[in-house]
Amino acid sequence: MGDGGAGDGGARRFAIGDLVAIGGFRVLSTTLDAFAGELADVLGAGRPRRVLFANTNFVVQCQHLRGQLHDPSIRIVNDGIGMDLAALWLHGRRFAGNPNGTDLVPRLCERATTPLRFYLLGGRPGVAEAAADVLRREHGQVVVGVCDGYQGRARAGAALPARIEAAAPDILLVAFGNPLQEQWIVEHAGTLRVPLVLGVGALLDFLSGQAQRAPGWVRRWRLEWLYRLVHEPRRLLRRYSWDLLVFFRLCWQRRNG
Repeated sequence: MGDGGAGDGGARRFAIGDLVAIGGFRVLSTTLDAFAGELADVLGAGRPRRVLFANTNFVVQCQHLRGQLHDPSIRIVNDGIGMDLAALWLHGRRFAGNPNGTDLVPRLCERATTPLRFYLLGGRPGVAEAAADVLRREHGQVVVGVCDGYQGRARAGAALPARIEAAAPDILLVAFGNPLQEQWIVEHAGTLRVPLVLGVGALLDFLSGQAQRAPGWVRRWRLEWLYRLVHEPRRLLRRYSWDLLVFFRLCWQRRNG
């Protein structure tokens, strides 16, 4: 899903840079292009940044991490129409855009004047390798290491952060899903010397071809969630039914931050 789109309804928007209280989290309002520019500047200056993408599932699953997300290197940005609807309900305005990780990583590749160095962490065995091949072949980037989220991660154990640092990536993509990827990023936020760490959920599945994104017109109408539900009903039905009720209850209970 990109910024804006046919399903936006003309509502007022928060300015780029505003922090919006959603479910106990302070979520940065920004656009895909503005955020890609900010992260490109971060990479150029060598300042660390850890990025978490907040969709409705993030808000429900990551409540126990709220007290650990005040590190100045951490940015939480919105992902999906559920966050927009919550912002509109609570504050009368939508987010400036929809800077989700699936669109952000290719945009970072487009903006880079020299190839970026990626490390891919997560996914089922073989998925990270296939995603790495796409980053190299289609986006012209450098992949300095991969580790799946199952046997590979278990074998690496406590040595994994040191192994990642030794590969000297510019960007680490962590794809464990909520809340495991956020827990891992928070745990290593202050010690892992990688300029940019992104919690990217299903991105490696999309890059590798293990999962298909919705057609462009579906994304423009902000209906990618429905497309995914139709294709993965067993995995996603609870997220888009009961968990949505929990999400909106949390939004109301913690509407002031």
